[in-house]
Amino acid sequence: MAPPLSGTTPRRGWSIAVVLIGVFVSSLDLFIVNIAFPDLERAFPSAGLSDLSWVLSAYAITFAAFLAPAGRWADRAGRKRAYLAGLVLFTLASAACAAAPSLGALVAARTLQAVGGGLMLPSSLGLLLPLFPPHKRGAAVGLWSAMGGAAAALGPPVGGLLVQAGWQWVFLVNLPIGVAACAVGVWALREIRDESSTSPDVLGALVLAVTVGAVVAAIVQGESWGWTSGRVLGMFALGALGVVFSAVRAVRHPAPVIEPAILRIRAVALANVATVLFFAGFGAMILASVLFLTGLWHHSVLRSGLEIAPGPLMAAVCAVPGGLLATKYGNYVVGFAGSLLFAVGGVLWATATATDVAYVSAFLPAGLIAGAGAGLALPSLSGAATLPLPPERFATGTALVSMCRQVGLALGAAVVAAVLGARPDLGAFHTAYFFMAVCGLTGGLALLGIRDSASRRVPAPVAQGASPR
Repeated sequence: MAPPLSGTTPRRGWSIAVVLIGVFVSSLDLFIVNIAFPDLERAFPSAGLSDLSWVLSAYAITFAAFLAPAGRWADRAGRKRAYLAGLVLFTLASAACAAAPSLGALVAARTLQAVGGGLMLPSSLGLLLPLFPPHKRGAAVGLWSAMGGAAAALGPPVGGLLVQAGWQWVFLVNLPIGVAACAVGVWALREIRDESSTSPDVLGALVLAVTVGAVVAAIVQGESWGWTSGRVLGMFALGALGVVFSAVRAVRHPAPVIEPAILRIRAVALANVATVLFFAGFGAMILASVLFLTGLWHHSVLRSGLEIAPGPLMAAVCAVPGGLLATKYGNYVVGFAGSLLFAVGGVLWATATATDVAYVSAFLPAGLIAGAGAGLALPSLSGAATLPLPPERFATGTALVSMCRQVGLALGAAVVAAVLGARPDLGAFHTAYFFMAVCGLTGGLALLGIRDSASRRVPAPVAQGASPR
């Protein structure tokens, strides 16, 4: 057994850096792809907005379905192994995205990329939290969330610069980062595994993917197929059947995709519900803002990226203080305050923006307020969903909350695609921003149901437990 990575040893520092780089790269890819949307529209002119939205949705759906079984596998086979395998696959799939000759090939490569991200993300927090003493893990969650915020801040301007050379470069940028992180991670990371963890539920993961995919497809295609058509109603029915199957499977399978023992902790269950709602608003905000600036105000991709950046930058700045405040005052208090600010930003966008350009007086203030709210809410959501768990369940808990994030992002992007696909005018954008505000507010209200985030914990496994190797 290796000695603990405590203090400020170089190996501990490199371990933290490598884990955070993985979080940064996977988040950067999401925001860069959003800013590249107008270029993708030009690259694939025969595809409509609903078709192009699958570049985002296929990633989010696959990511969501794969996260929970990947978290279980990471606990069992080793978090270092899972993290590095995910990083390698993510890097190779990024190269495949850049080389994609068609929209179908790009969506397929994005699906592989999502599998790599699904392996990386749950193991990342599972590797990071044991590197901090218990009283500093709230700050660690804030740091973990801040990397996503920093990627969100850098994504739009970096993406705007990269697409000047072609949309392929938004994927090629992952290659040197991924190779360097893999090389350092092999040396620096320490293996951590739970010997008592059981095999993941592959069938349950596939059913979950079909369930989310059916609901997203129904929302995206509802306008073109007809909301009362047999295909749309059939998709919704398939989604409902998938929910029932998943609920039954969760009770009967020894290692279900959604673990009932974890969800019986009220703080964890409510945090995951809040996460779906909040990230539906977050996904709507990302796509709507890119299309608003490039489509309605006709700004260039580079200019739009720079104009979007202050909001995510504010989120990154507020994330670490948000984690510290959540540790002191409670995740539900800080998370609700952040969700409320996020909703206020959506309302401002929906009421203050117009066809006439008014960036400084209308768009920028709303972005800064929404960004500050997201910076407070994100670590609270992650902390409420993971910190009540024992260390042996950090990867599994992270996988579950990350799955909820991706489900929310997919649904938010689907709603925006449906609203703007019908009539991409000012009223449609205002509807999308009101949807963002409602999702943020209801997510915050769900967090208010949490009173003691450490009240009931999942018992640690009896056999051997989680041991560092």
